[in-house]
Amino acid sequence: MNTSSRQRRLTAATLAVLALTLSACSSGSGSSDSKGSDGGGTYTVWDPYPQFTKDSAWVKLLDRCGTEAGVQVKRTGFDTSDLPNKTLLAAQQGNSPDVLVVDNPVVSTLAEAGVLTTTADNKLDTSKVDPNLLAAGQSGGKTYGTPIGANTLALYYNKTVLKAAGVDVATIKDWPSLTAALDKVKKAGKKGITFSAIGTEEGSFQFLPWFWGSGAQLTRLDSAQAESALTLWKDWLKSGYAPNSVLNNTQTTSWQEFATGDYAFAENGTWQLANADKAGFEYGVLPIPGATAATAPAPTGGEFVTLPVQDDTARYTTSQKLATCLTSEQGLYDTDSALSYVAPTAAVQAKQVAATPALKPWVDAVKSAKGRTSDDLGTKYPKISEQLWKAVQSALSGSKSPKDALSSAQGAVK
Repeated sequence: MNTSSRQRRLTAATLAVLALTLSACSSGSGSSDSKGSDGGGTYTVWDPYPQFTKDSAWVKLLDRCGTEAGVQVKRTGFDTSDLPNKTLLAAQQGNSPDVLVVDNPVVSTLAEAGVLTTTADNKLDTSKVDPNLLAAGQSGGKTYGTPIGANTLALYYNKTVLKAAGVDVATIKDWPSLTAALDKVKKAGKKGITFSAIGTEEGSFQFLPWFWGSGAQLTRLDSAQAESALTLWKDWLKSGYAPNSVLNNTQTTSWQEFATGDYAFAENGTWQLANADKAGFEYGVLPIPGATAATAPAPTGGEFVTLPVQDDTARYTTSQKLATCLTSEQGLYDTDSALSYVAPTAAVQAKQVAATPALKPWVDAVKSAKGRTSDDLGTKYPKISEQLWKAVQSALSGSKSPKDALSSAQGAVK
């Protein structure tokens, strides 16, 4: 690829990531870093975990992997939303990190910009990774990294509220049975379900299980199946099963509503497990049901370990050793335990469930999950997602019917 062509792709990619505000992300900031100049003795790692300090399990793992590879690791943690642009800028300057841990929806954007090497080139072994999770890092028939772990969405439920309303959670297997449960809860004087429908990527992230659970596809936002999913949410608000606050709820504020103990259900993710244990009431976790039966595909969150393109290709051998160490069975177990993630391989998932049985429904949900950029959507996803959350906002606020809102969204995508 010639220099001017790659520069154009990097510029286009920068604009794409600006449009994608990520859903499940860490908070904080990091400072930029530069590659060591000691002839390969120092290797740079960038990650989206600025909350992890030098004494954390994650940083200790990085140091151990560096020691095993015979190099020093120089690590920088960035805010999740800042890391993609920092990565693109570094690529433009010829100063990419050796190992990049990045949120999975961004992988295809960086790949199409020519920032990342493929697993065929860098020899990362992905043979043990669950295919549905690996798909988030694939574009144009090529794979650009390996997942370090995954989170996804499910329904937390308050056992006390459901028992008082006479609801047996085992009967909830599809949308009609869930709606019937919400009706019983409301009649018992409690609140039904809370979720995030905010006009950002978080809103799309939370709507996708219902969208996909209807049988809809992101390439056709105005299908009858998509309309049924949006109508479901609209009817819940109209019937008082869900509060109007969902229009402005983030996943954090939605959780805070559930934590009051007044709600029967909350759609949220694995990252709330620690908070759930502190909630002060008994809770359970139910995979999100599809329209007619089975578990709906929920979107995968979580990061990929990738190896950016380097001018000095001799560095790839050591970078591959670092990445392999980070995604080894023990490396995955340590990292995913720290992040409250589900591991991307069956062996480590089994180890997690053995240690923490409460993770079982989350492992089931992750096995049915789907990458937001899967189906080879790649850099098309941010635009589709933006129109999807706008449609959700329009329908739930009452400014448009679900049908008209989705029709407008599909027209804008085209």
